[in-house]
Amino acid sequence: MRRFLLSCVFILAASPFIKAQYRDGASYEDLYDSRQVSQLKADVSYICSPAFRGRKAGSDGEKDVAAYVFAEMEKAGVEMISSASGDLFGIKGEADTLLSCNVMGIIPGSDERLRNRYIVIGARMDGLGHYEMTRDGERMDVVYPGANGNASGLASLLSLARHISETRGAFPKSILLIAFGASGESFAGSWYFLNRSFSYVKDIDFMVNLDILGYGSQGFYAYTASNQDLNRAVGLTSRGLQPVKPVLTTQEPYPSDHRAFYAKEIPSVLFTTGQYPQHNTPRDTPELLDWDYMELQLEFIYNFVRDQAANAASIDFVEPAEDPVLQQEDTVYGYYDCDIPPMFLNSPKIDRFMEEWVYRYIKYPQDAIDEGVQGMVQVNFIVEKDGSVTSVSVVRSSDHRLDQAALDVVEISPKWRPARHHGKKVRSSLTIPIEFRLKRK
Repeated sequence: MRRFLLSCVFILAASPFIKAQYRDGASYEDLYDSRQVSQLKADVSYICSPAFRGRKAGSDGEKDVAAYVFAEMEKAGVEMISSASGDLFGIKGEADTLLSCNVMGIIPGSDERLRNRYIVIGARMDGLGHYEMTRDGERMDVVYPGANGNASGLASLLSLARHISETRGAFPKSILLIAFGASGESFAGSWYFLNRSFSYVKDIDFMVNLDILGYGSQGFYAYTASNQDLNRAVGLTSRGLQPVKPVLTTQEPYPSDHRAFYAKEIPSVLFTTGQYPQHNTPRDTPELLDWDYMELQLEFIYNFVRDQAANAASIDFVEPAEDPVLQQEDTVYGYYDCDIPPMFLNSPKIDRFMEEWVYRYIKYPQDAIDEGVQGMVQVNFIVEKDGSVTSVSVVRSSDHRLDQAALDVVEISPKWRPARHHGKKVRSSLTIPIEFRLKRK
């Protein structure tokens, strides 16, 4: 039996038709992945393939990724609006014209009254590309894989395309799915879509932007530019039974294509896990992504879009403040957005808080121990300007007893040294994973 299983594994690994051929980090652990996680891994690894050399805007690598996105959307049953080579547009430079494209498809709404209203779901497609360097007299080609930024968002777009297409009857409004080209060139793809390509811009209810979604264990955020209608919409979905819930943030975690929609006064929400140390470096590789958390985030985003596709009410545009950082004293910053992050016992490393406080003083509920209950709880909290801990909440639930134990230990935390931004003390938000695991006897 063991020999038979090993043979099957060998045959699968050797097959030239399996997308896992692009996954350098494939292992036996992958056999236990869900179908969605397996597909996310395959999509990200393909998009990050060294053959595409960082898929810089206008490059052959970007064109190849565009063709892949088109094929995967079409295979999922999405009605493609662009051609197989994408919706082409040019950007004039000093020397020549950069040619890029958007890949666009639509899932028509199921309600005759609402199908002429659109929800756009988009993700940037291009990356930083590559550069040549000399080391010890030898020429080297250094590629920026861009796994989290933004193969994670592009793979999430494809995952949503498949799921929404399979359940299209639950979406009364039409869903536009767009992979934006040349996003790194002043969001050129989204500008072209809104100003040259799509004739029904006034019928777009709002836009969902997927950008940097691979590090969910460090925080999952929704940025709406303080649009109260969208804040309420995110909150409404969050009140349901969700595997994870995003933290609403008033500071933009990352500039992206939602800005082009703001310029057209179209409400937009950016779902992201925020900045990360490997951002825009050659170390941004697929093996660093938190695949299971990406799957949970996608469940929330799918539910959010479904809820709003069934909502006949419109969302009003609220223009973002010119400088919310200076105008709003109660701004809450993400951990990695601060110039100096909050510190526990004079250490900026979250591990210090986990080791010296959480796991030292947490109380594992006895009845949960007796029943063999284990799991992970994600807890979000705010470190105030005076260092106190407030607004403690569970953003990823496990068992209700484990949830309460996690809340209890964080709520009684000693004071931290508050974060600083532009030299001033600021409020900051953290999300930590607390694991409850029983030792084997």
